[in-house]
Amino acid sequence: MIKLTILGSTGSIGRNTLSIVQKNPKLFKVVALAANKNISVMLKQCLEFKPEYVAMHDKKSAIKLIRILNQYSCNTKVLSGANGVYEIADLDDIDQVMSAITGIAGLIPTLIAVTKGKRILLANKETLIVCGQLFFNAIKKYNTQVLPVDSEHNAIFQILSTDAQNNLGFLKLQDYAIKKIILTGSGGPVRHIPLYYLKNITPNEACKHPNWHMGRKISVDSATMMNKGFEYIEAKYFFNASSKEIDIIIHPESIIHSMVYYIDGSINAQLGIPDMTIPISYCMSYPNRINSDLPFCDFNKLSSLTFAKPDYKRYPCLQLAINICYNGQTPTIILNASNEIAVDEFLKGNLKFTDIAKVNYNMVEKLTFHEPKNINEILDIDNEVRILTTNYVKNLTKLY
Repeated sequence: MIKLTILGSTGSIGRNTLSIVQKNPKLFKVVALAANKNISVMLKQCLEFKPEYVAMHDKKSAIKLIRILNQYSCNTKVLSGANGVYEIADLDDIDQVMSAITGIAGLIPTLIAVTKGKRILLANKETLIVCGQLFFNAIKKYNTQVLPVDSEHNAIFQILSTDAQNNLGFLKLQDYAIKKIILTGSGGPVRHIPLYYLKNITPNEACKHPNWHMGRKISVDSATMMNKGFEYIEAKYFFNASSKEIDIIIHPESIIHSMVYYIDGSINAQLGIPDMTIPISYCMSYPNRINSDLPFCDFNKLSSLTFAKPDYKRYPCLQLAINICYNGQTPTIILNASNEIAVDEFLKGNLKFTDIAKVNYNMVEKLTFHEPKNINEILDIDNEVRILTTNYVKNLTKLY
């Protein structure tokens, strides 16, 4: 039985992970869960899966959860604060850790789990965006295996040979006769909206993804295609790919999740319905596969599969991510932090949809920091950028 820790259990990835456990109770045992402050969802998870440990980052939420669990005579030990989450990540008797905490908050717990030599199922994008090379250096040092959960990177991973799969972060794609990897993106909910109207897009409109069901922050990132830009950066680190070895194409149907071009002209693609349960279950059961009980893609009902080049006037955030990807770690740290602030302010109704790109470009172009040598320096840069971005946004909103 595989012993599992889920960092970010109340989010969409965490809930999907637990749905797979629910369907395969003889294969997986939930040992520990961690979340921020969603008490209602965590309570249900504790009562159903009976983990030994739970950590709530928000201390008040931890206190409330303890009181409620006592009423149910639940023996789960509840930890609190960032240190509580770190303790969860540091547990010894674990086989694999699902890293699904959203944002920079997931960085340290993920790195702690790496030092334990456990299999890491990586859904937290920020780990590679702000800490790519340091992360893979740690993976190598502690002989840890990492599996990509993101559907695009997972698709490429499934196509790779076993030898290549075991060498993520240090591949030479040409050694495997690979010429290029292609990431696909749907184009999100604003793909057909006139450019002049984008400034009027509301948070609810930006979150109505045509194919995927996701949280609000990542839904907005999908609408701006910042999400695809981040995946471009992640692909660089996962597959040690040069700028000539990664490309992005718009694929509105979200059936083909990624493709691999080989030097002989062959192309391998990974296909499936747009449901995160598929890549999650693949990672959880790797190198085997388990029944997901999902419908197969019915090609008789597909009228067509369409493709297009990204329109960078529509998706300037995507262009920005590609432009800075190979300029060192600092620009991607800046972009990640500024984007998180900008999206949050947009969701609060304080910024226009088109302001997200404006904020990101401004911060990346104007801010400079030295290249970080360790995690503390990364976090210092991240914190400083958030302060500066928040101040910039305050000044920007005064103009409205």
